Amino acid sequence: MTIENSTPEMVVGGRNSRVVEKKAPLLPSKKEEEGGFGEFSGASFAGGVFNLSTTIVGAGIMSLPATMKILGLIPGMAMIVFVAFLTDASIEMLMRFSRAGKANSYGGVMGDAFGRFGMVLLQICVVVNNVGVMIVYMIIIGDVLSGTSASGAHHSGVLEGWFGAHWWNGRTSVLTATTLLVFAPLACFKRVDSLQYTSALSVALAVVFVVITAGIAIIKLAAGGVALPRLFPDLPNLISIGKLFTAVPILVTAYICHYNVHTIDNELDDNTQIKPIVRISLLLCSTVYIATSFFGFLLFGEFTLDDVLANFDSDLGIPYSNVFSDVVRVSYAVHLMLVFPIIFHALRLNLDGLVFPAARPLSSDNRRFALLSVILLSVIFLLANFIPSIWDAFQFTGATAAVCIGFIFPAAITLKDNHGIASKWDKILSVVMIVLAVFSNAVAIYSNAHTLFTKSDKATTTLGSVSRFAFI
Repeated sequence: MTIENSTPEMVVGGRNSRVVEKKAPLLPSKKEEEGGFGEFSGASFAGGVFNLSTTIVGAGIMSLPATMKILGLIPGMAMIVFVAFLTDASIEMLMRFSRAGKANSYGGVMGDAFGRFGMVLLQICVVVNNVGVMIVYMIIIGDVLSGTSASGAHHSGVLEGWFGAHWWNGRTSVLTATTLLVFAPLACFKRVDSLQYTSALSVALAVVFVVITAGIAIIKLAAGGVALPRLFPDLPNLISIGKLFTAVPILVTAYICHYNVHTIDNELDDNTQIKPIVRISLLLCSTVYIATSFFGFLLFGEFTLDDVLANFDSDLGIPYSNVFSDVVRVSYAVHLMLVFPIIFHALRLNLDGLVFPAARPLSSDNRRFALLSVILLSVIFLLANFIPSIWDAFQFTGATAAVCIGFIFPAAITLKDNHGIASKWDKILSVVMIVLAVFSNAVAIYSNAHTLFTKSDKATTTLGSVSRFAFI
């Protein structure tokens, strides 16, 4: 997300001295207030935590209980903690090399390490990943609120269940209203810090889901209505061992947020705060992930579906079951609505850097800002409404883009080590990241292909549906 200044600058780093292009962020930092932010005096620490946490917690949270059914609670939770540790390490490496190369964006540090090719490759990956994610979010919002008949049987949405089937609560009408009344206004903000309150609400809604699930599980456990969950995987045969690998893509991509870290850092009054912001966000999201995994699996046990939200369509076995089910589904839909603009913000910046690499900062060009926003919202809306099968393509490209953004690129930057600042431990971690990312991507691609080309059976459902969330 950078533009290139025509003035070359000599950079001396580690083993080599070379000439590179100076990098400037597409979105000015708080230090560039004169450039168009007026009285903006820097983003808050809490705002940074909420915005980064919202970037992390998306639709994939609903697939976590199913991964516990595959792995068992202890290995599953250990994997969540391990991936959080790897994510913290990858972001720390990314920011360390950004400081060394005086780069103010992810694209900038990729450009510093690999030249123009590296920057463009990163921007393409972010565009592919984020467009795919937002199309899926819009499809899910339509399914939850208006219902779906994609599987052959019709599943009523929340609005249809409340008011019956009408034109105004049909899929197209609901998504049109959501786009015009929610997505478009929130897309108008030029600073990511302006989204801190919607991000805080988004995190709160994720917590609401955890609290409701935990409350129902504890009530049923006390009444003897549920059994204690399995701690380790059940491996009666070789097929069961193969199923273990289908959980890997979900967990490996659970913390992808790297494309927004620099933007949040640029807006901070004190850029030393970015490290604690990242760690607190990862701790918060890990807590939400572990609680969702534990209580979701405790509540539904071996009947946990690949998308646990579908479990709430049935009778929960408690008073006011329908009320709790609707609260969970509505809060989830609103949560995705509020995640959408934070993902959109990064998409717009990277597409601008890709299409207009030599232009002035996007925030200072209202016409270009508005044009990109309208085009992107229109394309995402049209694809989600009229070509939902576009998801099949994004299953392959999105899974690849996500692991590149989260692990392969930071690891490659560290292994290249242009500034001579990487330790031996950094390079060992980088190799681990690349191996895990490549393995995860291979499993996701195989699972998606298996789902597309194999007739539905129990094994196919497990492979395909779990990997469906591998990059969201």
